[in-house]
Amino acid sequence: MTKHSGVLLHIASLPGKYGIGSLGKEAHDFVDFLARSGQSLWQVLPLVPTGYGDSPYQSACTTAGSEYFIDLEYLVKDGLLSKSEIKPFETSPDSRIDYENLFNTRFEILHKAFDRFDTEDKSFASFLRRGEYSDYALFRAIKETQGHRAWSTWEEGLKFRDKRTIAAFKRTHKRDILFWQWAQFTFFKQWQSLKSYANKKNIKLVGDMPIYVAYDSVECWTHPEMVKLDENLNPTVVAGCPPDAFSETGQLWGNPVYDWEYMKADGYYWWKARLKKCFEIYDIVRIDHFRGFDRYWEIPFGDKTAKGGKWVDGPSSAIFEEIERSCGKMDVIAEDLGILDDSAREMFAKVGYPGMKVLQFAFDSGDGNEYLPHNYKSDNCVVYTGTHDNDTLMGYIGMLGDRKEWFVSEVRAELERMKLSFKVESDEDVCDAIIALGMASKAKICIIPMQDWLKIGGEGRINLPGTLSTENWSYRIPQKYNDPALAIKMREITSAYGRSHTIDDN
Repeated sequence: MTKHSGVLLHIASLPGKYGIGSLGKEAHDFVDFLARSGQSLWQVLPLVPTGYGDSPYQSACTTAGSEYFIDLEYLVKDGLLSKSEIKPFETSPDSRIDYENLFNTRFEILHKAFDRFDTEDKSFASFLRRGEYSDYALFRAIKETQGHRAWSTWEEGLKFRDKRTIAAFKRTHKRDILFWQWAQFTFFKQWQSLKSYANKKNIKLVGDMPIYVAYDSVECWTHPEMVKLDENLNPTVVAGCPPDAFSETGQLWGNPVYDWEYMKADGYYWWKARLKKCFEIYDIVRIDHFRGFDRYWEIPFGDKTAKGGKWVDGPSSAIFEEIERSCGKMDVIAEDLGILDDSAREMFAKVGYPGMKVLQFAFDSGDGNEYLPHNYKSDNCVVYTGTHDNDTLMGYIGMLGDRKEWFVSEVRAELERMKLSFKVESDEDVCDAIIALGMASKAKICIIPMQDWLKIGGEGRINLPGTLSTENWSYRIPQKYNDPALAIKMREITSAYGRSHTIDDN
């Protein structure tokens, strides 16, 4: 069995001069760093335009690319902008992301580049003929004229997609619609360049696909029949999680839930198209909240908490059997965290996709804990030190307080079970030891958030679930990450556990 390792880092979290990580030089430099470090996977968070709370898990489109990630310096190389024109948009390279400022300024400079673009370009003309992102472009253009309000508040002709109203809008806003298609064309031109660069160095890109769509999305506007809406196109029920030990009222996500009977009747057409697009973009796809395909928590729309919800059956493994009959075997990571019932475990066994083991969850219930590496029953799993919803390892260790001594003793005990000799004294040592546990495990893939390699504290946390804060989704790694000593250390530990497979031809 070939084992691999990689790094989890959101594109937005890359350092760079223009307020947010981009697909330009910084991303290519990070690929070079991964190659020097012996890594063969780069896992990113959803590339989509951010929505409510700046979250990439609440997007206007499930398959579009965030226009914020378009690299301005590449547009200079393309002759669409000048260096002097992008100079005013410079910020400190590793400052936190100011999404409000990006929203108010980034589209201005992108429009300027678009105005200089030759729309007769052959590649762009082909993109348009294929109808790529035509619905998304129309949706975004209408949103601009509607003060960026949710589509459910638009005038009836637009809200209900009256053919004459839509045709009239297209005639009078042709250039506005074309801008949004150009932005997607440009994003994916830059993304495919990055993906090709990574693949040539034997590094695969791992994407992230949220299970649900946002209500204020092009999917719900163009296909309201696929989710549970009433005759006025308002949700009847929404998604979330039931109350548990971590939340007395559960989690109220607010996403509309799918009408699985309707989707089954048309052969899961939309899901086939969505996953086909995902595998055009990524090499491997992690699907978030995978257990929701088996059963999901459905909450009446308008409830203030998730307490009044109920479990409802989904399509379970049948949807993936149908998709793979049409599309072939898929390289999927199935997020299986949380409490699973027998039905969910049966679904995971049938689909056979690797699940997730998070080491921050491994030390809280004795030596029988299923997240402890010595308990992994199979290599068919992906081990993480933490995810985007966890604190960093250093932040987590620092918050333990009186429990730190107990925690360190548990880490030492697991090192002994795994027959690993590792110094565990300082917090940094503990962090290194936990990374080593993941690397030494039988899991076929080990993914370490970049913040954990850098020993970043709680300030490096990406998201605190259930909160709205400018701190969420705004962290960026320091430019000094590109340290030869760190690359050597990462390569040594990766090689020691048989996980190094990259090509470093720098």
